[in-house]
Order: sequence, then structure tokens, then C-alpha cells
Amino acid sequence: MLLFLAMAGALWGIGALMRTPKSARWVMILILYVAVLGAHLVLPDGAPLRLSLGGSIEPWLIVGALLGLALGYRFGLRAIRAKVAERDAPAGDDTPKQTFEPVELERYARHIVLREIGGPGQKALKQSKVLVVGAGGLGSPVLIYLAASGVGTIGVIDEDVVDNGNLQRQVIHADADIGRPKVFSAQDHMLALNPFLTVKPYNRRLTEDEAEELIGEYDLVLDGTDNFETRYLVNRICVKLGKPLVSGALTQWEGQLSLFDPANGTPCYQCIFPEAPAPHLAPPCALAGVAGPLPGIIGTMMANEAVKAITGAGQTLRGRMVIHDALYAETRSITLQPRADCPVCGQHKD
Repeated sequence: MLLFLAMAGALWGIGALMRTPKSARWVMILILYVAVLGAHLVLPDGAPLRLSLGGSIEPWLIVGALLGLALGYRFGLRAIRAKVAERDAPAGDDTPKQTFEPVELERYARHIVLREIGGPGQKALKQSKVLVVGAGGLGSPVLIYLAASGVGTIGVIDEDVVDNGNLQRQVIHADADIGRPKVFSAQDHMLALNPFLTVKPYNRRLTEDEAEELIGEYDLVLDGTDNFETRYLVNRICVKLGKPLVSGALTQWEGQLSLFDPANGTPCYQCIFPEAPAPHLAPPCALAGVAGPLPGIIGTMMANEAVKAITGAGQTLRGRMVIHDALYAETRSITLQPRADCPVCGQHKD
């Protein structure tokens, strides 16, 4: 047992020095525990390694059962607290107020003097309802700038909690938020920035069962998730409901974004990405790495696209994709075309 504790302590200490997320450190210790069980099952009685590990598997099974109960209790309690917090979260009126408070007019003055936005555009922002899928790297700047810009109702859906390894790039969260559900951390920071909002947090993963009903409540969707299953789900429902979708993605030093709006003649996400790439070709940020400011660059551009789409200002990225290479400071735009054989939006869809 002492040998195991020493090795577990060494793994934890090395992980702490390398600033590895706590979840990853626990996984390493779990692997070590499974290896101990394997040694007891494989090695014969009296083997030196088995003797150094206590000589019997029974105490290890008891320890594992107790730890399993403790972790189950912890995660169950966290889930209950999250449900209670979501239920008790101040949702406010679903319909944004039609008029501005005097302090709001001062707050949004730099928007109002822009001829492309003006008073009517700012009113459109106040009356709009935007859903943001993901409160991580891309979701952070998106949520910050949608809140600052005066979008009246902002929904945010995410099942994760804030981890120390997030804070290198997920700037809507703070060190004190570690361990909290991201949607509630984001809600607090958005309302601290702009109290004239309605923020609707959904502390869960977007699923097929509720996607249509949830997305149907909003005028525009911004997707900053890190998995293709959710991306394809969001795209499919947005196409079905005729909702415009601002989608962004990034890895290492490169990011991309576009506005997919087949209801207005543009391709959908699946036109451009017919199927998910193999996992080794698109590893998550935890494996591939990502430059800290890059999500801010792409996420801020996503928020700007949302503001333009709502107010009608300028030329949006409908039918175009911007690709930004932060390592070499290069940005280019490419034209996108719909695919007639796209199973989601094409002429011959099922």
C-alpha cells in the first residue's frame, strides 16, 4: 500500500508541476490502481511485487469500492446542485423590453452613432434571442461580446465545469470559478458586465431529444463546440427550422468561421464537411494544443458576424469562410457553394 501511495503521490506531484488538469491526474492514478489489481490477478502468491502491494487483492477491492462510492456521491451531489442552480437561476422575462433605459443609451452610444447600426440596429439587438452552444474557448469571447453589444436574450448550453486547464484561453471564467458549471460562471460574468440582459443557462449537453425545441426559441445560433456529433446536430436542426448558424472551429494556430444559412441560399455546415474526419486528423485541443489568444480572435469574429446578421450591417460571411493562420498572421476568405447531394439541405435530401 505504501508503494502505491508513493507512486500515486509522485504522479499527482508531477501533474501539478506540469499544470495537468486534475481530471487527467485522477485518470493516471486510476490506471495505476487498475495495474495493481492486474498484478494481484496475474502474479503468483508470494511474488515480490505482490508482497510489496500487500500480498492480497481483497483490501484493494475494498478501497476501490469505497472510493467508487465517494466519487459517485460527489458527482451525484454536483449534478443535484447544478439542477437546483439551473432551476433557481434568475431567468427574467423571455421577451426583452422594447425601450431603453437612459443608462443603456449611454452604454451603446458607440453603436448608435455607427450609421450601419444606429438606433434601429441597437433595438434589433435588444429584441434578439441568440443561443450559444458551448461556453469554452470560442464561447467565452462570443458570450462576452454579445453581452457587451446588448443582445437582449442569450442562451448558453454546456455540460462541463470550469477546470484549471481551461483558463489559458476561456476568458469568461476566473480562477475562483474552478469546479463550477461553465454556464453559471458565464452567466455571472455576463450579468456583471451588462445587467440589462436575460441570460438563460442550460447546464447539460445538447441532445437530439431537445435540440429542436431549444433552438426553436432563438433567432440565431452560434456553435463553438469541440465535437463533430454536436456540430452536425446543431446544423441539422438549424437547417430544418430555417435558423442562421454562425460556426467556428480552431486547432493549434489556425481557426475558421462562416455563417451557414441555407434558407437564404447558402450551403450548410455539412455541405462543406460531409463527414467527420478521423480522430487523429482532428485531435481535441487537449492533445493538439491551442494558442491562448486564438479562440479570442475567432470567437470575437463570430460575435461580430452575429451583430451584423441581426442588424443587417455590412456584408456577412454567408456563402464564405474566413480562415485565419495566427502563426503567420495571414487571413484569407474562400467562397462556399451548396451541394445538391447534401443529405441535410440538398435538393435530393431524404
